Amino acid sequence: MTGPDRAAAGHPPAPAVAQLRAFIREHAVVRGPVVLSSGATADWYADLRQATLSGTAARRLGPAMLDLTEEWEYESVGGLTSGADPVALAMAIAAADRGRRLDAFIVRKEAKRHGLQRRIEGPPISGRRVLVVEDVSTTGSSALTAVRAAREAGAVVVGVAAVLDRGGSVAIAAAGLGVRSLLQPTDLDA
Repeated sequence: MTGPDRAAAGHPPAPAVAQLRAFIREHAVVRGPVVLSSGATADWYADLRQATLSGTAARRLGPAMLDLTEEWEYESVGGLTSGADPVALAMAIAAADRGRRLDAFIVRKEAKRHGLQRRIEGPPISGRRVLVVEDVSTTGSSALTAVRAAREAGAVVVGVAAVLDRGGSVAIAAAGLGVRSLLQPTDLDA
């Protein structure tokens, strides 16, 4: 969650979040100049796929993201491939462990040109309440692309949640969407 939202929602750092934060610091934060998706240069990079694609971290990520978004009612979770894919799947598995059905979906950058020519893969989302997720939100453009695609497919988007907010929450909130993030750069000592 962003600063004020984190306190307002009353989500104290749980042990799973603290363990996830430590894992990301150790395995996914890269120091040195790097060009971000926005085109800007930064002195550090969060290679979150080092965490989201790790079984160790994913076991903590799914429950932490479910807890982060517990105030929203949704039946499916997904976002723009490929950053959102492991986040959505970790959440779906964690939900199943809690006895809750939660489907995951994948939004392609464009529809396939062969087969069924789908832009969105997974169980149908038409008429369903969905949560859009992403691993790192820098500009918010990936999440907003996924939001547009989900709405075009007939879904009701309840909000957007990111593992790490590098500033993308501003654009997402400006688009009139609720937004939450699990971590901020200060959480990673970055």
